Amino acid sequence: MKDITIQPSATIKEAMEALDKTAEKVLLVVDDDQRLIGALTDGDIRRYILKERDLIATIQSAYNKNPIFVFQEDFNIEKIKHILTKNIIDLVPILNQDRKVVDFVTWEKAFGNNRRSDDQKLDAPVVIMAGGRGTRLEPFTKVLPKPLIPVGDKPIIDHIIDRFRDYGISEFYLTIHHMSKIIQAYFEEKEPDYSIGFAEEDEPRGTAGSLKLLVDKLNKPFFVSNCDIIIETNYADLYRFHMQNNYDITLVASAKQFNIPYGICELNGGGSLERIKEKPEYNFLVNAGMYVLNPAVLELIPDNQLFHITHLIDKIMENGGQIGVYPVSENAWIDVGQWAEYRKSLKVIEGI
Repeated sequence: MKDITIQPSATIKEAMEALDKTAEKVLLVVDDDQRLIGALTDGDIRRYILKERDLIATIQSAYNKNPIFVFQEDFNIEKIKHILTKNIIDLVPILNQDRKVVDFVTWEKAFGNNRRSDDQKLDAPVVIMAGGRGTRLEPFTKVLPKPLIPVGDKPIIDHIIDRFRDYGISEFYLTIHHMSKIIQAYFEEKEPDYSIGFAEEDEPRGTAGSLKLLVDKLNKPFFVSNCDIIIETNYADLYRFHMQNNYDITLVASAKQFNIPYGICELNGGGSLERIKEKPEYNFLVNAGMYVLNPAVLELIPDNQLFHITHLIDKIMENGGQIGVYPVSENAWIDVGQWAEYRKSLKVIEGI
């Protein structure tokens, strides 16, 4: 119970960390007497960040103040099942007469499965950008291509694919260039139970340029992922977010907080000191390297040119298109593309 309750004085950042730790992905907001006053999901936090972006503010303006619940004396498992399915929620808290939380029922407890139901299944292709040299991971990448660098007991590329496979996705494409034959040989030997195709660049074309090689194969909104990142989020929710908002591209962004342990000098226009800001904190949404794209945007990519995803985003905006941003927590983004982060990722994967 302690793991899924939080008080309204907690910060957004603290709530994100708590949500990362709980399997339920819902926090029950309680007062000092453990009485229920609200509920907070990762969707609530996402909407708050897109409006405010202040990670050190309290959750007061983010949580739902009208949570769905059942009183203890009215408890009935069939009623709980009806509430879960009707409201498309993952958890129903059980309260006593004083509105104190005494228990809760999750989808898994009610139905005996982890709710990877039809509404969580995806029919979408995935493109993994696997052609880079991986210079930040040398000397490993002088021997192995970056997608095959092991993280725990399997290569990075398998961690990425496994997360999409959890959502029923079975159509994958790899854009390849550096050590391409080793990558192809790995999958030929593996004989996976999903479809995998390759788009081989004759020369590096950038993170978007290589997508042009797949223009005839991608006819529905599709995922693109770098081959050195692992994103822990609800991919079905990400895909719905893209579709429901009619975005041309949606990018996944990690909420990062940076603390500067010094007094920062702020100057006035004349070069004199205006004030010293002690140990400031800054919040940013950082591009995490995963996207959902509409196939129509591929027409904006020039042939046989170096063209990055940032160039494509600029092109879409010039043409009046819309770019979505889907925030995830700092801990939901595992970057294994450089040594310091690679070492951290080993511990994270171990924990998962």
